[in-house]
Amino acid sequence: QLQLVESGGGSVQSGGSLRLSCAAAGTVYSSNVRAWYRQVPGKERELVARTSEGKTNYADSVKGRFTISGDNAKWYLQMNNLKPEDTARYYCNVVKTQIGGAEANYWGHGTQVTVSS
Repeated sequence: QLQLVESGGGSVQSGGSLRLSCAAAGTVYSSNVRAWYRQVPGKERELVARTSEGKTNYADSVKGRFTISGDNAKWYLQMNNLKPEDTARYYCNVVKTQIGGAEANYWGHGTQVTVSS
């Protein structure tokens, strides 16, 4: 069983930076998808950034400001030029494709990011 633990959240002013970390207890392969999502109360969880086998994708709202990096055991989300609309609870995620094509999703408990104007 894979466990994910996020850290690094906090409160910053608009324009500030934070770096979130996600540590994996268990095996994550390069073929697995590693991602960051965020969620605000009352809204659906949304994809922020994802990476797999050297390919990385970002939500349009964070392109040029956020960077996902790291390795299969620990990865990061560097967040620069933060805006109040980035305020959310951030979750790290791993997707493993099982034999037969079914996907298994693993989630951390999240870390809160609050950006004040």
